[in-house]
Amino acid sequence: MAEKPPVIGITASRENTGGLYRDAIEKAGGSSLILSPDTFGSVDGALDRLAGLLVSGGPDIDPLLYGEAPDHKANLDEINPQHDAMELSLLKAALERDMPVLAICRGMQTLNVVMNGKLVQDLPGHKVENRNGEWESAYHRIYISPGSKLAAIVGSGGFVKVNSRHHQGIRQAQMSPFLLASAYSLDDGLIEALEGPRHSWVIGVQWHPERVDEVPRQFQNLFLGLVERADIYTKARVHLSV
Repeated sequence: MAEKPPVIGITASRENTGGLYRDAIEKAGGSSLILSPDTFGSVDGALDRLAGLLVSGGPDIDPLLYGEAPDHKANLDEINPQHDAMELSLLKAALERDMPVLAICRGMQTLNVVMNGKLVQDLPGHKVENRNGEWESAYHRIYISPGSKLAAIVGSGGFVKVNSRHHQGIRQAQMSPFLLASAYSLDDGLIEALEGPRHSWVIGVQWHPERVDEVPRQFQNLFLGLVERADIYTKARVHLSV
């Protein structure tokens, strides 16, 4: 009998229903479970069904959650308290279980907040509005630190061009003391990737690797790596329960 693929939970919101992330996970050999504030149930109940967690992109995080008042000049998205609460609770509990985690865009920002970091509330020029009033990707170069977990996952460190669809971010002053920066923007020095040195496999990236037509193919290794680690996590959990 063929082994069942590991189940990756994907957080979703009204603005992001998880489709591109689901496609990337399934192409990497995993299966997916979409988690939304209306359907995910209890934190432990949800995580007991999962072997990995993908914290996706989405609207802005409430600044009150990292101890700041909202900057009314920052053009913040509409805050969604239920979505914030779901992602923060799921991510915190997943980290406590040492579950594999891939955090993308807002997801990386959520990871930083969960680990006692903060955010820059507004960064102009990181996404572009088209004529129809919809957001499109901007592009810029980043530097991936050689020797980092991220470099090992994607195959190499060095310079690479990525997409950008965010207007908030993390500089050194906002970074959690419990995370390591593994990539930086060459344009403005923003942190573009984080990893958890105290965890087996926790990676956050500020760009969108699920948009496969916009980034180099090497970034599909992020999804392959997540599924691979989720499989290891599942087998270890089964072994402990025997």
